[in-house]
Amino acid sequence: MTTTIIVLISYFILSHIGLYLIFQKAGLAGWKILIPFYGTYLAVKLIRRPIWWVIVYYIPFIGFISWVGIIVELLKHMGIVSFWEHTLAVLFTPFYLTYVGFNDQYQWKGYEFMDNYQKSRNREWADALSFAVILATIIRAIYIEAFTIPTSSMEKSLMVGDFLFVSKVNYGSRIPNTPIFFPFAHHTMWFTEKVKSYSELIQLPYARLPKFQDVKRNEAVVFNFPAGDTVVVQHQDQVYYQMLRDYGRKLIWDKFDVISRPVDKRENYIKRCVGLPGDKIEIRNADLFVNDKEAFTADGLQYSYYVKTNNKGFNKDELLKRDITEVRTTAMRGIFEMNLTAENLKYIENLPFVDKVERSSKPKGFYQSHEDYKNPIFPNTDTTNWTEDNFGPIHIPFAGQEVRLTLANLPMYERIISVYEGNKLKVKDGKIYINGEETDKYTIQMEYYWMMGDNRHNSQDSRFWGFVPEDHIVGKAVFIWLSLDPNQSWLKKIRWSRLFSVIHSDEGVFQEN
Repeated sequence: MTTTIIVLISYFILSHIGLYLIFQKAGLAGWKILIPFYGTYLAVKLIRRPIWWVIVYYIPFIGFISWVGIIVELLKHMGIVSFWEHTLAVLFTPFYLTYVGFNDQYQWKGYEFMDNYQKSRNREWADALSFAVILATIIRAIYIEAFTIPTSSMEKSLMVGDFLFVSKVNYGSRIPNTPIFFPFAHHTMWFTEKVKSYSELIQLPYARLPKFQDVKRNEAVVFNFPAGDTVVVQHQDQVYYQMLRDYGRKLIWDKFDVISRPVDKRENYIKRCVGLPGDKIEIRNADLFVNDKEAFTADGLQYSYYVKTNNKGFNKDELLKRDITEVRTTAMRGIFEMNLTAENLKYIENLPFVDKVERSSKPKGFYQSHEDYKNPIFPNTDTTNWTEDNFGPIHIPFAGQEVRLTLANLPMYERIISVYEGNKLKVKDGKIYINGEETDKYTIQMEYYWMMGDNRHNSQDSRFWGFVPEDHIVGKAVFIWLSLDPNQSWLKKIRWSRLFSVIHSDEGVFQEN
């Protein structure tokens, strides 16, 4: 945060040195530009723009557009009309304005020059496009962004083909860690596999604007994938650390390209926040318990079931009518595996040719008893016998909490200490060292959350990679503006009932015992 403040103060001081000198060249007292509101009013009046420019100037982040407009118009009045010079002025404002202010080559040409200046048609298009890109980029980065649901991990609450708007202001808009980036690209340039869409020349520390609310239990939250700090380029759909466990570091690094990503450029995930800082989480036979109470069950929540029939199969069209889309055959004849909501479970159980329905549930010790499996369950060591269906109990860390460290529980906090909170962690001769000092305790610096998908048996979530730090939180999913069903023909693709539907949460609601 200190670095961010220093950068912003330096930007402000250098920019206003340039503006001070430009005001003097325009025949005004330079000190007037330093007076809040009044200086902005004079600048807008000097370039003969409407008063609402001043109002827009003081709207957080959107005001950047007014700031750019003022800079460009001032430069035009000094005879600087080239699009590329204006681009340099916007990108390197403190240096360019100071350069213009001190350079006697540039003098105030006044209104007569501007009255005779005519934009070319190409310049009009360039200005309009630049304005649109800047405005859309600011809105997308700070206020609200459109996302799509690419996988079925939240089915049937949020479905593949749902297009969402995600509010970034609810939890406090996060200042980008990498402020130099190509508009409308996340971490990789379009149609490429390796070309970065951002520069790490400037990297800002974690900071947020004031928030309207805290993250609430059971809200659908978009966040940057915590285990996405390192990525295998050729297998970006797989978790790098699990690939290390499965195949070994040497094979991965010898055969593939491995890259790192800053927090704000890691993949965007959407899950339900089922656990808040300090909560106790436990999963018993696939049922989630929070603080020893059975957790709220979303309407769309579904589990995987084994369905035994009298050797009769299912009609695909009938299943699609009920939105049963995840059906798999097994090695045994007449037995199917399908993901079902509570409503669809009743439908399947009541079919005359169905003999038995049993929920899938891996018992504790499942991964230890199968040599082919490298334990994928957090904390990904042999210190526990947990599975995705029988997990915990575990307590979610919170800011200010002092935890006692042992070699047994260190895997639980290892990424918090070394990756998320940036300390040097080392174990030597059975002793724990943090930043070079031997210790048996650590104070948590950030809030942490537990995220799970509503499609419990088809979701990569906190059960596999652990806690989600507060600096990874992107925003709150607020409503669905379009929904396209990938299992239907084009004429039937639109899910009309889901259009413009609000995404609800049930904060603090538990099932009655």
